[in-house]
Amino acid sequence: MKPLHHCNHQATKRRFTFATSRWSLLVRPLLLCPLLICTAACVPKAERDVVVYSALDEQFATPIFAAYERSVDYETGIVGKFDVESTKTVGLVNQILAEQNSPVCDVFWNNEIMHTVRLQKLGLLKPRTWAVAPGWPSDMIASDGSWCGFAARARVLLINTDMIPSKDDYPASVADLIDPKWKHNCAMARPLFGTTATHFAVLRVRDGHDETLQFLKQIHDNAVVLSGNKQVALAVAAGEVAWGLTDTDDAIIEKDQLRKVAIVFPDQQPDQPGTLRIPNTLAILKDAPHPVAAETLADYLVSAQTEDRLAMGDSSQLPISRDSEYRPRVMPSEPVRWMKVDFEAAAEGWTEWAEEVMAVFPD
Repeated sequence: MKPLHHCNHQATKRRFTFATSRWSLLVRPLLLCPLLICTAACVPKAERDVVVYSALDEQFATPIFAAYERSVDYETGIVGKFDVESTKTVGLVNQILAEQNSPVCDVFWNNEIMHTVRLQKLGLLKPRTWAVAPGWPSDMIASDGSWCGFAARARVLLINTDMIPSKDDYPASVADLIDPKWKHNCAMARPLFGTTATHFAVLRVRDGHDETLQFLKQIHDNAVVLSGNKQVALAVAAGEVAWGLTDTDDAIIEKDQLRKVAIVFPDQQPDQPGTLRIPNTLAILKDAPHPVAAETLADYLVSAQTEDRLAMGDSSQLPISRDSEYRPRVMPSEPVRWMKVDFEAAAEGWTEWAEEVMAVFPD
């Protein structure tokens, strides 16, 4: 297999290759995977390379790939290089678009979902049957099987418990962002990127276009708008605002550092929509150069064992599989009602919707 064009490869046995935008992974797999009951006959010799473009943070994904390597038994070494350039998910998506006539990527691991659906709608992903546990939620698999959602983050409220000492006073809904009693004392990330953009695209489908746009205008006037979810979590922990809307991975970092904070999973009442969870997504490119190896790796990555590893990690991600054996420390003791979502509908008209949102949040 030819090396990725901008990688400076050095042959080193049992190492990974990360390159391309945020980083990519060149893995030479995968014989004798016990989890998948695979033998040497599963993957032809020419198919022992697979290229993964991954937007998941390097520190979280690396142990997963290392575990995958340990699960195989083969003689060929793995060449490795990390790319130090940091880019957003959109950079990987744009690279896939640029390479669509001559693909390099086999498997795309995205840490959110809207841009994965964008690739689906462009016909660049391979429909398939995913080897997932029974009871996998229907909104976590594409209608055509071209992507699978797993290991989610939830959209939660992070509370500064010094500023709001009584649980009875905690906000309990995303709608509290427009409550005048919290004016300039609650925070949200600018809803143009990442999970916050996804959140309001989902609400647009659920609640209506005009209603959601009006909601955003009210948030703009009432809440402190920051550059990202991490900045929201930091502002709450520092007491700059009493509470904010963020993601579980950013919230749990502040809690793990023993900040005076509490995590609330919002909208749990019967007349409320439930908490939104936004999964990682996995997809195989329609014209993947190494489709057989890509299939085997993809099924490994959506396994309960992979989800448990992500749940145990610093980001405390939320398993989708009913076979998962590890309860993430970010989860509350009581059951959580999850919002039912149509991510494919939420991705419709994305560009036009983004322009309208930008008009509300110009800077």
